[in-house]
Amino acid sequence: MLDVTRLGEVTCIRLSREMSGRPVYWTAAYLVDGLLIDTGCAHTAAELAGFLEEEHAAGRPVSKVAITHHHEDHIGANRLLEEHWGLKALAPSPAIPLIRDFPDLEPYRRFVWGQPGPSDPQPLGEVVETAGHRFRVVPVPGHCRDHVAFVDEARGWCFSGDLFVAERFKVLRSDEDVGEMVRSMETLARLPTGTGRLVLFTGIGRVFEDGRRSLERCVRYLRDLARRARSLRDEGLSVPAIRDTLFGRESTFAALTGGHYSSENLVRGLLEAELD
Repeated sequence: MLDVTRLGEVTCIRLSREMSGRPVYWTAAYLVDGLLIDTGCAHTAAELAGFLEEEHAAGRPVSKVAITHHHEDHIGANRLLEEHWGLKALAPSPAIPLIRDFPDLEPYRRFVWGQPGPSDPQPLGEVVETAGHRFRVVPVPGHCRDHVAFVDEARGWCFSGDLFVAERFKVLRSDEDVGEMVRSMETLARLPTGTGRLVLFTGIGRVFEDGRRSLERCVRYLRDLARRARSLRDEGLSVPAIRDTLFGRESTFAALTGGHYSSENLVRGLLEAELD
């Protein structure tokens, strides 16, 4: 399933496996001035390639591909783009060995996004340039260690991948570092831009026009949760009891993902991060 929205110079391409006519879970790629940022999941690789063929025919060919991080919902069409157009994606250096020899996925991840085929990405530099844009590559670890954002400082655009997708959330991946996420969000919120604003283009296709405010709200939310979690721990509550106090109960994502995404992970992460 593919859903395209034109946002001025930026084209947002939402992609999802389709079940009974409905999306299972959206991921997003973005096309701007011949640069494709992320390539979606393996299940939608052929649809993305078909759309890019139409763009090529309309005089809007892809000339570069850049990846925010190594996860399967962001690199799924890499191999097809290499084979079809000879386009080797640019990726953060720590992500390259993972993309070249992608680890076997848990069953739920294979179902939702699909197992990516091997591809041969090349290392990103500090900047990605197109004919009319200059994107600064900003390391933003937390969601994973190799995560970067692409920032057009002149226009105030930030392609933030999966670092930030909502101002408030209740689950965390077991391999995410919430302390690093907070520091990375603070880094983005402080970035100077020519317009003074920061528009966030997220990895699920949501766009936040006032990205600074949204990042700051998320940071405040997480810092407040961390203080509440520490206070409850000091009162002698267990992690599951803290989870139930803060969120009412465990998220259904925990059962669906075998605990990979859970509210308990978020509580543990907040306690380990010791955020001020």
